[in-house]
Amino acid sequence: MPEEEAPEEAKGCERCALAKQRTRVVWGEGHPHAPLFILLDNPGARETREGEAFLCGTRETLQEGLAAAGIGREEFYVSYLLKCRPLRAYDKEAARSACRPHLEQQLGASRPQLLLALGNVAVQGWFGDPEAEVKALRGRWHTVQGIPTAVGYHPLAVRRRPVLGRLLAEDLAMVAARLEEAHKREGE
Repeated sequence: MPEEEAPEEAKGCERCALAKQRTRVVWGEGHPHAPLFILLDNPGARETREGEAFLCGTRETLQEGLAAAGIGREEFYVSYLLKCRPLRAYDKEAARSACRPHLEQQLGASRPQLLLALGNVAVQGWFGDPEAEVKALRGRWHTVQGIPTAVGYHPLAVRRRPVLGRLLAEDLAMVAARLEEAHKREGE
């Protein structure tokens, strides 16, 4: 998927300790004005040690699941609570708080119709509730900051525990149905 370049002010962000360990800021990928905004915890590995780009297991599993649900590449944008990949221990709450304005900036610019938060970390960050869990919230719609929101298991969790694949597929099918409803309303 095409990666969106981070705004200049974000590229030089030093709001948290991750600035000292990152190689770069990853703003998001896909189509920034797509109807579906997918939120993950962090961008994860994207390059080999030699700097060659590759598709990590998280992104591969997500893309396969979206395709299986019939959600086309033009219909989604993927971004992250943290805009850089953590390489070692860090103050998680401070980093999430420092990155929150970047996420708010993205959402204000993209104005998505729907948001899908994947994994407990993304769910907790988006809902603003450190106790929120996917297993208790998945399978139904919620409204967070005025955006219809669904939650699902993180693609990496699905890779590690294949039994969760069926649940992620259900959640993606729920999102696909909502997108289809929106397309029908737009066509009327």
